[in-house]
Amino acid sequence: MGHHPPEIPIQVDDETGVWSTDGLPMLYVPRHFFINNHAAVEDAIGADQYADLLYKAGYKSAYFWCEEEGKTHGISGAEVYDHYMKRLSQRGWGQFFIEHLDVSQGTARVRLENSAFVYYYGKVNRKVDYMFTGWFAGAMDQVTESVGFPFKTHAVQLQSGSEEGCDFGLFEVKPIG
Repeated sequence: MGHHPPEIPIQVDDETGVWSTDGLPMLYVPRHFFINNHAAVEDAIGADQYADLLYKAGYKSAYFWCEEEGKTHGISGAEVYDHYMKRLSQRGWGQFFIEHLDVSQGTARVRLENSAFVYYYGKVNRKVDYMFTGWFAGAMDQVTESVGFPFKTHAVQLQSGSEEGCDFGLFEVKPIG
């Protein structure tokens, strides 16, 4: 297996030590640290309740990220969604592939391979990648709004690489209603 350096630009503020990429503050933490915290919250409140909380927080965060990255790079529409999937992949969450994207209809289908969550949980016959679901809807809503198609969308996870017979995760975004 080969290796390469990170593909994202990282700057470290000399005075504060804050890491940033494209002007947005970032945290760099070991995957086991993040996933152990994730699993502890899931154990404490249950996967369904945690998924609801993460959907709302993830939606808001993805919307903000796409808005800021669009400004930073002078891009909008499908370019922002593509850029978002690229950056998620570059930051180690897994590898995200857009199988379908229609900004004018507010629809997308995203395949996830090598999910950090599937590496942790393994084959447990349930969807473990639910943290990402709100991200896809938040990104879509920002993208559609930026180009004059102000949809409100909802995302669902159709399958997870942690389920028997599934080798990858699959998410779908559609307009609400």
